[in-house]
Amino acid sequence: MTTPQTLHLFCRVVDNYGDIGICWRLARQLQQEHTISVTLWVDDLLSFQRICPEVALDAELQQVAGVTIRHWRSQDGEYSVADVADIVIEFFACDIPPNYIAAMAQCEPRPRWFNLEGLTAEEWVEGCHTLTSPHPRLPLIKHFFFPGFTDKTGGLLREAGLEQQRLQFQADPAAMAAFLARFGLTADEMAATKVSLFCYPYAPVAELFEVWQNGQNRVCCLVPEGVATNAVQAFLGTEALAGACASRGALTVRVLPFVPQPDYDKLLWACDFNFVRGEDSFVRAQWAGRPFVWHIYPQDENLHHKKLRAFLQRYIAALPSLAAFSLYWNGAEVAGGPQQADWATLWAAVEADMPEITEKSADWQRQMLKNGNLASNLLKFATTLP
Repeated sequence: MTTPQTLHLFCRVVDNYGDIGICWRLARQLQQEHTISVTLWVDDLLSFQRICPEVALDAELQQVAGVTIRHWRSQDGEYSVADVADIVIEFFACDIPPNYIAAMAQCEPRPRWFNLEGLTAEEWVEGCHTLTSPHPRLPLIKHFFFPGFTDKTGGLLREAGLEQQRLQFQADPAAMAAFLARFGLTADEMAATKVSLFCYPYAPVAELFEVWQNGQNRVCCLVPEGVATNAVQAFLGTEALAGACASRGALTVRVLPFVPQPDYDKLLWACDFNFVRGEDSFVRAQWAGRPFVWHIYPQDENLHHKKLRAFLQRYIAALPSLAAFSLYWNGAEVAGGPQQADWATLWAAVEADMPEITEKSADWQRQMLKNGNLASNLLKFATTLP
């Protein structure tokens, strides 16, 4: 295949910020690092705007950071060969418009068509990565492309300069302090154990707040506006709007505004411990090299628990304290453990193991770096296709 010049990425937003977060990062990286003309088709501009304020909600077509953004309103529409890109990616098996697919079949050469799958640590992924799926009626072949944690997968999404940016930021205490001061943190709050909290609404946040409040060590918990609203408002005693802050016992809770993606990276880098959810923040927490707990997106019949266990087995099999905390945080059973979580005991065990957890998090990050990055790996594979 000749070097691709154009790429269309189709995204339907299901998990508010995770889906569009991944697609926006991928689109920017492909455009900026590989000089490909990228069009991002997205159905939910409001969620998009929360992580990228430059997005205009009323625009059918717009350009942001060099990427063309198209508001994907329906499956209708007429498309010609000229409308089809060299590479077509559907994120997480979203159905792209039937007439667009029909136009793909008329192209010579055919576009490279990918289903970019969700991230999982399960072993079967290595066998399914880059498998083909012929269209039942048209002369088209789609390839499954899986992100993952080994060199037999597509790797994780990571920009070329990210690691150098992280190292510079974390080596500069003044830069970290200035960044945190933008959100109103005091010197005492910066000296506390800083925890970022991003989770789904049903996480046991109130129980964890109680443990931190009654603990021996000071904790400053930074929560984006709209996250864990009930528990945060109950602690604050007021509406959980950006800028709100309250302290009780050893715990301070501070509500942050939703920030653009580069600032969210800095937040993860500046904190000592991160709670993340879904896929996008989960991956960014790994690049931060800091200890974290993952709140996985729920699936029917608790299939997400299987995915969670598969990841924990790879990430922290030798650290049962963090594994147990992570399982209980997700409502999963812990072998040999009580049915109900004892959050004070669980957090105390994590605190006791924090030096080892911190070291393991840094080791894991270095291990993931060896797998390359998803955007480059995808393009490299695309160029091998006939």
